Amino acid sequence: MTNMQSAFAAMALLFFIPFSASAEETPTHDIRPGTGMTAVKQLSDYLPALAGTLGETKIYFLEGKEPGATVFVAGGTHPNEIAGIIAATVLVEKAQVLKGRLIVIPHANNSAVGFGDRLPSPPSIFIETRSGKREFLYGFRLTHPAHQGEPDPVKYHLPNSSEEVKGSEARNLNRAYPGKANGNLTQKIAFAIVELLKRESVDVAFDFHESGPKSNLAWMIVANPKNVGIGALAVLTLDEAGISMKLESSSKTFRGLSHREWGDETKAMAFLFETPNPLMNSTKPGGSNPGADPVNDAVLPLYRRVGVQLSTFLSVVNAYNEAATPEKKVDLADVPGFPEIKAAGLGAFLK
Repeated sequence: MTNMQSAFAAMALLFFIPFSASAEETPTHDIRPGTGMTAVKQLSDYLPALAGTLGETKIYFLEGKEPGATVFVAGGTHPNEIAGIIAATVLVEKAQVLKGRLIVIPHANNSAVGFGDRLPSPPSIFIETRSGKREFLYGFRLTHPAHQGEPDPVKYHLPNSSEEVKGSEARNLNRAYPGKANGNLTQKIAFAIVELLKRESVDVAFDFHESGPKSNLAWMIVANPKNVGIGALAVLTLDEAGISMKLESSSKTFRGLSHREWGDETKAMAFLFETPNPLMNSTKPGGSNPGADPVNDAVLPLYRRVGVQLSTFLSVVNAYNEAATPEKKVDLADVPGFPEIKAAGLGAFLK
């Protein structure tokens, strides 16, 4: 890091409140893989430059005995969007794959874990499980400025687009795809995830997110244009089950987002889900709603949001299977949806 970058990082930290991890610590996540897990890799396996950085993260593989399609799930693109992280964790701890493969990254951007902006956010949340109370780390939506390797630009030019946004969005993983192998930390993480999709021949890819309750993204599936039809079939199935989700196609001009670039850069059908987090202030991306409870909110409890994420995931997988040839189907078991989680409680599906 140059003297100028070091000075920038020091100044940037004045505007961010560290609360559970320093700029140099790698977060330790409580993930307890179930019997379905067959292998663990690191994101640096797909881009060695990430080794030893806060861009490193674990990748969990669940492989069935019968070959079939490969499904990929990312949680933690934005670590303040906690339902996506917990939904991905449930898959690692509970899912069984009978045919095909499931690949899960519960924490896509570890650099954004353990610090928040000037608006209040919790350092972690707690969920009662069969083994007792478990802690899950919270975070911010952007890569830590001290890890990025370069200062924020005045304006950030979105990849594959003529549009520009505020400079801090250069640290937004969901604005960095398809990434750069020799870029800043956020671009390297994005590049490695796209490289994973390519090398592992992923057929269907999911990015689990949350939005503000008043955002037009709340209760939304965003689909790459090439697989909007699969998304529409999933929405109809969900509606029959009493779960209302909207469907939107990726923007042609607002680029750098997972659902757009994953689908355009690889063979994968790409989807992003948004459930509404009561702690998030929809008027300020990544902001907080002081006093809200992201776990036990009366209207938007965590169990409901995680349940809808997983029901939506299952509905899209089922819709994909309807159109797939027999050798390209995937068969998953022991993945709870909203009805099961509502009945038994979220903790029943975590170790």
